[in-house]
Amino acid sequence: MRNAAAISILVVEDSKDLATNIADYLEAKGYLVDVAMDGVTGLHLAVTSTYDAIVLDLMLPGIDGLDLCRRLRQDAQSFVPVLILSARTTLPDKVAGFSEGADDYLVKPFELRELDLRLHALTRRSRPGETRRLLKVADLVFDLDTFAVQRAGKILALPALPLKILELLMKRSPAVLSRRDIEQAVWGDSLPDSDALRVHVHTLRSAIDAPGYVPLMHTLRGVGYQIKAPDAPAD
Repeated sequence: MRNAAAISILVVEDSKDLATNIADYLEAKGYLVDVAMDGVTGLHLAVTSTYDAIVLDLMLPGIDGLDLCRRLRQDAQSFVPVLILSARTTLPDKVAGFSEGADDYLVKPFELRELDLRLHALTRRSRPGETRRLLKVADLVFDLDTFAVQRAGKILALPALPLKILELLMKRSPAVLSRRDIEQAVWGDSLPDSDALRVHVHTLRSAIDAPGYVPLMHTLRGVGYQIKAPDAPAD
């Protein structure tokens, strides 16, 4: 069993049977689990308690999952990783979830083992006690201890998975990382569907290369992605 004693999960799911199955499975793995059966309760718990990740159903009474995620990101300024559960399988549905700030999207029905793997990927953190490290590319700064990102001194708000992608690209800058390398590093053996990385890269690019900034993130078609200072030599 993985030692996940410090990992606290909020499950927001209105199906009592599914919520119970998820909670029982995760608790057997060593997670600490709270359950909310509606969106109002889920939002209250999310903003008044501390969690390492939230498992969020979309179809909820009171406040639906998309609205809950939006309120977390915009109103509460919370960037706890959010994994959406949904029977909706189309690309527009997934894009809607990621656009509201979700970090991962798992289609129902699913294997509980896959949920565990995805939560493990979302909740990985740097080891306590490590010397504080900063990644810098031009005026972009990433504090690996606090996960704070700044561009030209301005704090940027990024969900967990775009942060992981940013860390990978900045550590290897100005090298180009392939799509496969990024997916493997971020998701491990539980690879996402073909659209997930593209959506997260769009979120990342929109934040770090907002209008008015010199672009640092580049896509090399058929090759991969890189973050490169304007004066850096080609890889």
